Amino acid sequence: MAAHTPRTTDAPEGPGRTPGLRERKKQQTRYALIQAAHVLFLRQGFARTTVDEIASAVDVSQRTFFRYFANKDEVALAVMAVAEDYFMECLRHRPAEETPLQALRASIVKAWHDLGSEEAAGPGSIHSALELMRMIEETPPLLAAHLRRVNEQERLVVRVLAEREGLDPAEDLRPAVLAAVFGGLLRLAHLSWSAEHEPAGPEGMVAVIERHFDQLGPALAGHWHDRA
Repeated sequence: MAAHTPRTTDAPEGPGRTPGLRERKKQQTRYALIQAAHVLFLRQGFARTTVDEIASAVDVSQRTFFRYFANKDEVALAVMAVAEDYFMECLRHRPAEETPLQALRASIVKAWHDLGSEEAAGPGSIHSALELMRMIEETPPLLAAHLRRVNEQERLVVRVLAEREGLDPAEDLRPAVLAAVFGGLLRLAHLSWSAEHEPAGPEGMVAVIERHFDQLGPALAGHWHDRA
């Protein structure tokens, strides 16, 4: 097993250079396509929505649509991708003195709070992600694509955790084990939130996630009942 040499986590970088006009227009077009697709999918269903309808809603051609997205699946999952990417950014910038589990918990809670705020509207907001999640779960092709992305995200979490702790994930199983536990916890929290009709919106989901994290230690260590 590799030696444990925690890596000092850099503070978040500054905003960097301001995007040029061309870049801003491309980003605006991409976000407009995501938002239009989101509205159409929720209004008439994924299967009944065409690429042409999405493009027409933004007043662009199909050719322009395909410059940004390979297919309908990709634009449908883009909302989730924005939220997932923000979570990874939060994780990369957590203080080095936090344990891996503490960093994961703080990152997911921060991501939900930030993307669920009133200021966070449109593509990538938690409100958008929550609305689309039910559609994804009810659409087999989308669910399959989503699960593939979840697996990719888990592998990325493994790499980031290993880098934080100065470990080689090929030799040390702890990053992979923790990433798998974390992914399972989030899936269970979402199912619980949906089934139990918890308070709507990001605040309710954060409360469910926190409750599941609180049970992680007791579930993994020791007996599950008192013994005389």
